[in-house]
Amino acid sequence: MSGATSQVDIGDAEPGSCQESMLITTDSIEEFSQEISTSLVEKAEDGGTAAKDQQNGHDQKQPTEDKVVEGGTSVGSAGGNITKIQDGLNGDDKDSDGAMSKSSSFSSAKSRDLTASCTSLAEEGPTSSGATTTVATSGQQQSPPGDGCDLEDYLHDPKFLNKKRHVFILSSAGKPIYSMHGCEDKLATLFGVMQALVSFVQSNNDAIKSIHAMGVKFVFLVKSPLILVAISRTSHSVQQIQLQLTDVYNQILSTLTLSHMQKTFEKRKNFDLRRLLAGSERLIDHLLVNDKCDHRAVSNNPFSFMTHSVRILPLAPSVRETIIGAIQSNCAKIKNLVFAVLIANNKLIALVRMKKYFIHPADLRLIFNLIECSESFKSAESWTPICLPKFDSSGFLHAHVSYLAEDCQACLLLLSIERDVFFVLSEAKRKITDKLRRSNCLESINDAMHNKGIKLQNIGIPEIRHFVYKSKSNAQLLCSELTVPYSSLDQFKRLEGMYFELHHRIHNSGRPVKLIYQMQEKEILLAWVTQAYELFAAFEPTVHRNDVINLVNKLLKWIKKEENSLFILSAPTF
Repeated sequence: MSGATSQVDIGDAEPGSCQESMLITTDSIEEFSQEISTSLVEKAEDGGTAAKDQQNGHDQKQPTEDKVVEGGTSVGSAGGNITKIQDGLNGDDKDSDGAMSKSSSFSSAKSRDLTASCTSLAEEGPTSSGATTTVATSGQQQSPPGDGCDLEDYLHDPKFLNKKRHVFILSSAGKPIYSMHGCEDKLATLFGVMQALVSFVQSNNDAIKSIHAMGVKFVFLVKSPLILVAISRTSHSVQQIQLQLTDVYNQILSTLTLSHMQKTFEKRKNFDLRRLLAGSERLIDHLLVNDKCDHRAVSNNPFSFMTHSVRILPLAPSVRETIIGAIQSNCAKIKNLVFAVLIANNKLIALVRMKKYFIHPADLRLIFNLIECSESFKSAESWTPICLPKFDSSGFLHAHVSYLAEDCQACLLLLSIERDVFFVLSEAKRKITDKLRRSNCLESINDAMHNKGIKLQNIGIPEIRHFVYKSKSNAQLLCSELTVPYSSLDQFKRLEGMYFELHHRIHNSGRPVKLIYQMQEKEILLAWVTQAYELFAAFEPTVHRNDVINLVNKLLKWIKKEENSLFILSAPTF
């Protein structure tokens, strides 16, 4: 059943709503559609279209005549956000091309201490099992021994061909950059075919979006000078897969910046981008949450991505206020500090920002991904550059990254436009930790980190097996604990697939709906979207339809009652 919501009544409750959020709250589907449309207009007219300032990461009231570019950030006479901050506060010491300066003894594009690796999925040589592909393999480039690639033929390996998902990245000239499985050097012919398909369609003033064949989706995302391609046997829609590819594209920009990458390819179209990305492939691998990721990593990521929102670590309001106060009191006088972000277990504890500037959920996902992938951050304070493409794709912020204490594994990032303030930020972090220890906030954070999630049994609604709730006004997400039958990896992936399918149906521009009620053999599913929130839930298969409505009402009333602990309802600034 899909249709009107008149049978559902929770009164005036809008759990988690707030007047001002520290996050950009543009819906991911709408935003992506606008970016794609803008991209096509730019290619046709060799220019850009006006965009709302909030989508560029700054205050809507601030006037601008900037143009949108493919990285999602504004450029033009006024420059990007980092340039605006520099011009407004100090007006000097800028990077002309957005590339990171080598002058700082702490800054290094390779400072993430990640190891480059290529994973070969073939085992003992070419197989004769009869697996076929329409892509020719003759003339394929062979890699020299010792470069991390073996000499097997992936395109005749069933293990490689039968993967549920593949992601490939290549340059507009067809140069291999990345393969989710296997080694890209062994797939040169395949990359050539992808580039030829894109070029052929572009020659007719069109853009290739997807190819469908025998239950397999071939999805393309052209972000010049890069081409990203996904091959999927999952239930994800084309648009959802394109959004995933956009995340991968943003991950690359976080390492290189858009302006630096574009200038590199302008000088040399055949440039091998892997030379600049060396060491960051692990970030892309983890962002894609491939088949080798453990259950904890998988369970933390996809619903935040699906709803374009951020999970919050539940804390007592007084504890969170103390944490925010400690950050504000010790950082307010630090010049050019843009964001202070405290996270744990891929959840946001606190975020304090420079006035007029906001952060995008997609940029926060990159921050979460960086911290999750980098064990080296746990051993010492680090100073690392990071580009947040939605905030400003043309330049780096410089991040002081450290965990609060050995006995509290919450990670604090202080992001500044200044290159030489490591020791200033280090001292601020020390004072913040001291204040949180004195006020027992470290213990409260530890207790919250050990909590596996909302237990529906404790709320008194065991008939609901699992739910995902997004507050639209602040782009924050709430998920229940994964319990039987979804506690195993296979069953969780099944639940994830069902949620993604519901999400696609309810956001389908061709036939948008507000409420979907779906009876299946193993569960009852509900998707409900209002102006204030989105709700996806799985129920016991024996629950009657009328009881589903009552259970939803009970859940929403509980969320409303606990919203001050479950969400961050303020937008604190320095």
